[in-house]
Order: sequence, then structure tokens, then C-alpha cells
Amino acid sequence: MSIEIANESVVRVPETTLVSVARFALDRMGVSRLAELSIVLVELDVMADLHERWMDLSGPTDVMAFPMEEYEAPRGQDSTDTSPGLLGDLVLCPEFARDQARKAGHGMEDELYLLTVHGVLHLLGYDHAEPEEEREMFALQNRLLAEFREAKTEADRAAQQRDADSRVLGVVGLDESQEATADGDSER
Repeated sequence: MSIEIANESVVRVPETTLVSVARFALDRMGVSRLAELSIVLVELDVMADLHERWMDLSGPTDVMAFPMEEYEAPRGQDSTDTSPGLLGDLVLCPEFARDQARKAGHGMEDELYLLTVHGVLHLLGYDHAEPEEEREMFALQNRLLAEFREAKTEADRAAQQRDADSRVLGVVGLDESQEATADGDSER
């Protein structure tokens, strides 16, 4: 899956993790690994311009989704779409997200994760204009975010354990290159 990210804002964001959360959501939704997505992070004035031009609403917003092709997400546990596609562009405004996160009582990184998943779901055809649509989309969004956080926590824990193991092996003189030699896996 190709996910490109461009930070055109002055706010530093965890770009790698935003790509990871987008990829996680797309994988969980059964989107083809051949699909393409672009994430652009912009300043308040750029987002305000896009918001007015495309939604006819004044002022900036947090996220906008611009689908490139009509894409209907497979609905159901066993559904998968194997066709490639250009999903579209997600435009996030980190400055807006930072203020929104502060008001919600959580960090900007968590807000950006939420906005990324929210935007991905819009690209996949989900909406929240009607109460039933909103319940479906937000329940799915919350489930994906919870699963991502759980997977991220487990991956972080595993990485910390690997680092600790490497330090211990290094102290006793068994770094990874010596370990490979001892197992007979080294190149000769």
C-alpha cells in the first residue's frame, strides 16, 4: 500500500505513525495493498481556503477527504477488495487539531490519529450526515482506533524488550552478529 505524506505546516507531527494508523485502518477495512493514499498537513489559512472552496463553509476545519475514485468499502468481516485504486487525499490541519485536542483533554497525537482514521473512512464512502450513518461510522472509527492503540502498545512493548535483550547480550559479549555465527547462520 502506498501512502505518501507531506507536511506543509510548521507544526511537527509524528508522520511515520500517521502513515501507520492510516495503513492499519485500510488493512482492517480490507482495502487492497495496491491502493494509494496521500496525506497532506497544511496551515490554518490553506485549510480555511479549501474548506470554503469545497464545502462552502468559512474558516478552517480539522480534516478534509478528497476521494479520487468512487470507492465503496467492503462491509462485513470477510469482505476484501483486491482491486488497486487511488483512494484520494486526506488533508489535515495540525494547528486546528492541536487546539481541538486541548479542548477535548487529550494530546495532539491522539487527535491526529482520530482525524486520520476519520478521513480514511470518508474516503471509503462512510459519512455521518444522518444519525444512523453517524452511529455506524463513529462506532467503526472508535473500534479501529482502539485496535490500533492496542497493536501500537504491543509493538512498543516488543521493541523495548528487544532493546533490553540486545543490551544484555552486548554486556555478556553475545551481540547479534556473534549469535548468528553461533547458530551457523552467518555467511561464509
